[in-house]
Amino acid sequence: MGSTSEFNRRDLVKRAAALGIVAIPAMSVLTACAGAGGGGGDKVEKGTKSAKNPLAVNESAGLDVVIFDGGFGDKYAKAAQGEYTKAFPKAEGKVKLSSTQKIQSTLQPRFNGGNPPDLVDNSGAEQMDFGTLVSKDQLTDLTPLFDAPSIDDPSKKVRDTLRPGVLEMGQFGGKETWVLYYAYTVYGVWYSKGNLQKLDAEYPETWDDMLALCAKAKKRGIAGWTYPGKYPYYFPFSLYPFIAKIGGAEVLRRIDNLEPNAWHDPAVKDAFNAYYELYQKGYVLKGSPGLDHLQSQNAWAEGKALFIPNGSWVENESAKQIAKDPNFQLAVGPPSSLSSSDKMPYGTLWASGGEPYIVPKKGRNSEGGMELLRIMLGKKSSQNFIEQVSSLTSLDGGTEGITLPPGLASAQQVLKKAGGNIVNPRMQDWYVALQKEKIGVGAIGEMMAGRMTPDEAIKKIQKYADDTRADSSVTKYKR
Repeated sequence: MGSTSEFNRRDLVKRAAALGIVAIPAMSVLTACAGAGGGGGDKVEKGTKSAKNPLAVNESAGLDVVIFDGGFGDKYAKAAQGEYTKAFPKAEGKVKLSSTQKIQSTLQPRFNGGNPPDLVDNSGAEQMDFGTLVSKDQLTDLTPLFDAPSIDDPSKKVRDTLRPGVLEMGQFGGKETWVLYYAYTVYGVWYSKGNLQKLDAEYPETWDDMLALCAKAKKRGIAGWTYPGKYPYYFPFSLYPFIAKIGGAEVLRRIDNLEPNAWHDPAVKDAFNAYYELYQKGYVLKGSPGLDHLQSQNAWAEGKALFIPNGSWVENESAKQIAKDPNFQLAVGPPSSLSSSDKMPYGTLWASGGEPYIVPKKGRNSEGGMELLRIMLGKKSSQNFIEQVSSLTSLDGGTEGITLPPGLASAQQVLKKAGGNIVNPRMQDWYVALQKEKIGVGAIGEMMAGRMTPDEAIKKIQKYADDTRADSSVTKYKR
């Protein structure tokens, strides 16, 4: 979820993710949100459609925006807000932009009352469940935004300026697109080139080399890995593409589709066994099961551990710690190769949209919400975001003409190397509670803390997936 809590952002937190609390049952809360009737005031009248105003925004209407205050902060959104009021000077003073780490707690009463904001950055640990929002008809279809001309080149539609896969991520089994993932997150194993150089090492391209490097580091009092044990749903950022590399992208597709026995695929067992070996051999920083995301990142940035599973928001989130070491040289690596029989090549990577934006259906100024997104998808706003928070956006080619910081430059390099070998698991979008609380906290976290074997973790996860598949209250999606 680019975010301080997760992946959404970051993401979840995405990635996105800063944390309020973890174990909120998203389904029950959002069912309450979605079930509310009534209206939150009349919709503003549409404006006059023109070349400069293709979405027919009411030029003097107010706009209410709520931003997740996570790893990306809200300065980039405030800058885009300024561009909005330049385009619509009559709205000056009427655009309200607020930020919070507690999206769900803050917005539940407003959804209940039928008075949601016009635009929401739905990220972080209290991310609202997209599946429930979509199934309860709480969101605006963003197709008009994607069919509108680009801010930079009116001859192109917005949809034609986006990175591959971004539109599809916002769809839930139909043609409508309900979510815009603004950031473009590269997930993987993050490390310091400078710290590896101290060990006369480079990033290990095979798992045997990974274990050997961790053993070498251990002799010097350095851990191989750390992770946020309080929020172990960070592990899938490197574990899921590792599974795909071993067994093929089809394994992740079956997992996303909640197919029977999908988690019992041999590739899952191989990947879990490999990660469990890190724990068994003492290659994980002691105390990691009790760390939150910031504590684990600080320990890693201070050189107490070589590797951490994370998303590209980590460069901004850990900037102060990283800056203390001028030779840090932040970089990201794809999953190491387990063996020569892996189905996908070295370089296989998880990269996808992060920082998800929604336009609530009962917001008063939906056109204004979409117009602000159109502005954010322009080159000026996109580059401002990149330079401020060290993360890519979903605008394809938005990095032209600017110098990227080390981590983001590394992310660009691994994206190029991956080519078509990019995977995009959907579990974090479709089944938030299942992914975070059950798979992440309830099984993977238990395994990496040594409280559960890989076989026990897999068995437990499969039951979680089976229970979700059998739950008629949960809307199912397939890819």
